[in-house]
Amino acid sequence: MTTRQRVVMVATSYPRFPGDTVGTFMEPIARGLASRGHEVHLVLPWHPRWQRGTRDGELQFHLFRYAPLESLNVFGYAASLEADERLRAAAVAATPLAVAAAWRATSTLARRIDATIVHGHWVVPGGVIAAATSGNRPLVISLHGSDVFVAERHAAVGRAARWAFGRAGFVTACSDDLRTRALALGASADRSATVPYGVDSTRFQPDPAARIRLRERWGVGDAAEVVLGVGRFVRKKGFEYLIDAVATLATHRPDLRLVLAGGGDLRAEFEARIADRGLDDRVLLPGVLHQDEVAASLAAADVVVVPSVRDPSGNVDGLPNVVMEALASGTPLIATSAGGIGSVVRDGQTGLLVPEADPAALSAAIARLLDGRIEALALGAAARRWAEHEGSWSHALDGFERAYEIACRPANGRA
Repeated sequence: MTTRQRVVMVATSYPRFPGDTVGTFMEPIARGLASRGHEVHLVLPWHPRWQRGTRDGELQFHLFRYAPLESLNVFGYAASLEADERLRAAAVAATPLAVAAAWRATSTLARRIDATIVHGHWVVPGGVIAAATSGNRPLVISLHGSDVFVAERHAAVGRAARWAFGRAGFVTACSDDLRTRALALGASADRSATVPYGVDSTRFQPDPAARIRLRERWGVGDAAEVVLGVGRFVRKKGFEYLIDAVATLATHRPDLRLVLAGGGDLRAEFEARIADRGLDDRVLLPGVLHQDEVAASLAAADVVVVPSVRDPSGNVDGLPNVVMEALASGTPLIATSAGGIGSVVRDGQTGLLVPEADPAALSAAIARLLDGRIEALALGAAARRWAEHEGSWSHALDGFERAYEIACRPANGRA
């Protein structure tokens, strides 16, 4: 039986209100561990859009303030990187204040509740803060993608990450790619493992009613061939290649429509690309969607495309949430194998994998699934079965609990 822990989680992102699309994987991790009997406290930066108060069911939130003006609260919540390629100047300026405030909040909380484990999310800054405040307590660090990228790009951050890894009793990564890169930064092969995210297959599932409702809202009929992309408008999502693929197909598929849901630094660039390709009447940009709208959109589409790439700066997704959500929805999925995608999507079995940054390959795969509905439906059904079992959050939570158990063993190699 797993020992029940009093856990202090240090993170820089979490859904700020129900349905928020920022840090969505953090909520099922924290809530799932709490549902298994662990006492979970989250230390997070304050944000003006925070609506959850200090408690949400079994979870307790401890928000630290670090900036005198509301406009200066730019630390965390997916706001620190510009187009996910470079650190924003404002975030760099805010970091010393935020880290100091987080250190005080975490130290005080860990002593007050007599924490039995400290769990840092994102090796920088969450893992470093957790390492600096854990003392003799077991330390677990979980990697999510952008943290490892920043550590690889900046020598001082890399040194901080290496120090934190040396303190950790265990390290989890959401993909094999992230774990391999973490090993190069000093994580221990014996004290690390890949723990992919899970998915809520009751929230994300086939939904004929949503298909009708969303298509009416989008202004397309049931006969329309709807291709869906969902994510932040940043370079590593590869949406420019999806736009180009649709432009190729649009010349001979009059019913083809692309719904590109999201927002971010590259929106104006994407709008210009859509206009330049003559796709103004073929592409819908509904903006950032509430999580329930994401579920409905996945169910309403004929094909979901996740064209992730390793961007020019070297950044790549760990494991995009939409991959797991698409698998659970039963909608046929086309993706690249960038980051951790290839570890959960089985080419030709639960989806189709294509090369990165290849519009021709994307267009061919889209046409294949739109024309071959028998294959498309079979892929979607197999993906749904996988999501309900191997891709469940229960399976992921088992991995986090194993990390806690190993980190708590006396001879865990912590400095």
